[in-house]
Order: sequence, then C-alpha cells, then structure tokens
Amino acid sequence: MSGTKEEDCKGSGEWREFFWNPRTHELLGRTASSWGLILLFYLLFYLFLAGMFVLTMYIMLLTLDDYKPTWQDRLETPGMMIRPKGDQLEISFSVSESESWNGFIQNLDRFLTPYEDSYQVQTNDNCSPDQYFIQEDSGEVRNNPKRSCQFNRTMLEECSGISDRFFGYSSGQPCVLIKLNRVIGMLPGKDGQSPHVTCGAKRYRVEEDEWREDGDRIGPLAYYPPNGTFNLMYYPYYGKKAQVNYTQPLVAVKFLNASLNTDIDVECKINSNTLAEGSERDKFAGRVSFRLRINDT
Repeated sequence: MSGTKEEDCKGSGEWREFFWNPRTHELLGRTASSWGLILLFYLLFYLFLAGMFVLTMYIMLLTLDDYKPTWQDRLETPGMMIRPKGDQLEISFSVSESESWNGFIQNLDRFLTPYEDSYQVQTNDNCSPDQYFIQEDSGEVRNNPKRSCQFNRTMLEECSGISDRFFGYSSGQPCVLIKLNRVIGMLPGKDGQSPHVTCGAKRYRVEEDEWREDGDRIGPLAYYPPNGTFNLMYYPYYGKKAQVNYTQPLVAVKFLNASLNTDIDVECKINSNTLAEGSERDKFAGRVSFRLRINDT
C-alpha cells in the first residue's frame, strides 16, 4: 500500500513539475523566451496569410467593373415571370367574392406604380420604336447614367388598371402581367423584329407516348401592347447602376372567356429570332407556366 502511495505522489509531482518547473522556470516544458519566439512566429505567420488574402482580394476588385460584369455566364434564354404570382404560381379566385381577388388587385397596383405616365414622362425618354437604344461609352469616358425609354401604364390598355381598376377580376376576365428577366447586354431580336409572347394551354402527359392539352378551356386571349411584344427600344439593358431609371417592359394577357370552375394550366413563352427555345430541363427559361382557376360562386 505504501508503495502505491509513493508511486501516486511521484506521478503527481512529475505532472506538476511538467506544468511548472520552479527550478528551470519552464511552463509546459518551455521557457518564457521559447514561448515568446513561438508566439512571435505564429503572429508573423498569420499576419502574412492575412496580408496575402487582402492583397489577392484587392487585385481581384481592381478587375471588376462597377457598371458591367467582367465575366457574364448566363442562360441562352432568360427566364420569365408573372404578376400577380399567387401561391406557387397559381391564380385562383371567385368572381362573386371580392376578398378572393382583392390581394391580386393590390399586388398589380403596387407593381405598376413606377409605370405611371406622369412619372415616366419626367424620368425617361420617348424613344423610336423597333430599334435598339444603343448608348455606348466613349473610350474611357463613361456614358453614365444611361437614359431609358418610357413604358407607360396606359400601354397596357384594358389591363392597365385605369379603365378597369379591378383588372378584369370582378368580371371573370383576369389580366396577368408577364415580364422577361433582365440580362445585361441582351439583344433579343434582329432585323427590326421584336420578341413577342404567346400563351396557350400547357401540354400534359396522359400516357407514356400521349400528350394532351385543354385548349378549349382557355378561350380567346387579348395581348397588350398589341401582339404581346417586348419592343426592341427597351434593349440593351445596361445594369441597375448604369441605368438607374430603367423600366422593364411588360406584356399583359387578358383571358376573355376562360372556362369556369375548372383548373386551367397555362404556359406563356417568348418568341424571338435570336433567343434559343427554352429547354425542358428549365421550366422558366423563355417561358412560364401557371394555373388559373375562376369560380363563379
């Protein structure tokens, strides 16, 4: 028993001596000068790493342009989106219940606020249609801020919310706004032909080799501006910082006689002589699909 106690005391003493040796003044086996040299080394080492990081970030930032991306990798065809979006791109309402479509009306009104004619006249130019509004820089001299073309709310006619402040929802003829996502430098048409939007019933698979669409449910459509075009004068887009007052062009689709009390799967797509047709892998490339349901009670 006494031998075991002596061994325990000896082991405890060795541990305490390793932590702090009063004879050699070593802490954890190192003297103060040794610890100082190690701390100095790691301090200089990490300062060097931090300096290298700051230098590389500074050099990278020198290659960036505040107004235009240095490298631009994008889809061949930009995406599309609708307003109002609803829940999961579904627009469902009852004609007789105003509370079911009030949210859609408020959403459209807020979205169209920057398109008011009075605001557009003050901030943007009245451009020549069917041709690009090119505003190149002059060598090293920036042509900023760049001007933008007017897109007036009244161009949406029956879907402007002016002649009909309910956008057709109170009469079962709803309007849906379509926009093409912004892409810097994109030229969506050539030979004076503007891209245009077409909407129809979405095809769906019923069997392995059989597809079907409910074209009879969607009824006739009206497009605003006429032919559902995104006029070339709104392109190219130069970026949010360079073109601060840019107003994105819109196309409104009005459903004139859609079937009631049934789901209608709608697909709208962009038609252009320069943009590639959207891929099946990306449901938003050059098109947008949504579900419309109009109940009469």
